[in-house]
Amino acid sequence: MAGLVAAAEARRLGAKPRVVEKLDRPGGSMRLSSGVVWRHRELDRFRAECPAGDAGLQRLLVERLDADLAWLESLGAPVTGRETGNPLTRGVRFHPVGLTETLAGEAGGVECSTPLRELPDGAPVVLATGGFGASRELLREYVTPEAEHVLVRAAPGSTGDGLRLGLAAGARASAGLDQVYARAMPAPPARVNPTDFVRLSQLYARHAEVTNERGEPFHAMTWSEIDVAQWMARQPRARAWFRVVPPALAERVRDRSVGEMVEAAEAAGAPVRREPQAVIVETVAGITTTLGGLAIDGLARTAPGVFACGADVGGIATGGYASGLAAALVFGRIAARAALGESP
Repeated sequence: MAGLVAAAEARRLGAKPRVVEKLDRPGGSMRLSSGVVWRHRELDRFRAECPAGDAGLQRLLVERLDADLAWLESLGAPVTGRETGNPLTRGVRFHPVGLTETLAGEAGGVECSTPLRELPDGAPVVLATGGFGASRELLREYVTPEAEHVLVRAAPGSTGDGLRLGLAAGARASAGLDQVYARAMPAPPARVNPTDFVRLSQLYARHAEVTNERGEPFHAMTWSEIDVAQWMARQPRARAWFRVVPPALAERVRDRSVGEMVEAAEAAGAPVRREPQAVIVETVAGITTTLGGLAIDGLARTAPGVFACGADVGGIATGGYASGLAAALVFGRIAARAALGESP
């Protein structure tokens, strides 16, 4: 999303951006998402939930997102809802494929199957390659020794190209390289296709007893349950077992009940054990994106002539959870304007 936003904004300002895409179609991990672009309602809440994040970048996100969402809608991006399902946040839900197509059109076209191997000479560049959530090698180096076992929910092109090129150009790494945005997913032999990433997420740890394969417990402490998924990613085989007692099956998490999520995991083929007193679901950590990456300033600049946005950037949601699509939108536009010498 970030790269398409930056290109669309640059073209709006009169530039002729060249947009290169590693995969055979644009959109990256945005196409696999729920399409909700959101922010915390209050900056103080954002700071409390992501206390190690850069306060200046967080303020920019909160202050600019509403206007940037209006800009997206003005382009014709298809809206499917105006509620996030969480009273602590506000935002807009877009159709992911429709949003991709709208932005790609505004960008003036995309050169697909064209990986960025080196930075161009003589022109500013905006790095937006999706972080390194799809690189098991980098996940093992920075995040977890259990990288071979995690389920990768990121787009397959998100293998750290931006991080590598940015650091080579003189950028520095942000805080939180060991942090990821992840979800508990049905464990193998479950069949989990990319189109099922959102539907099959198991978001009921706070209504369950959660243990690893050694029987060691973990108690969910955040509404997003990102703490659970990050803990899972570092457990043996990146696994956790969710034990749910019958009354908890009726609890609702946003638009689904716990029982419905369990049934979805069971239908997908996950190991689900039904006992008289509880249902036990085996889950695996599914990594969507990395929260650490390149450090940027308020102009989205990471090195001389090099700007970054999207999951290539770290230091925004460090220590917690925030909308990656929102950061992609806000800092994509900022990066384009700064790269062209315009006021951000």
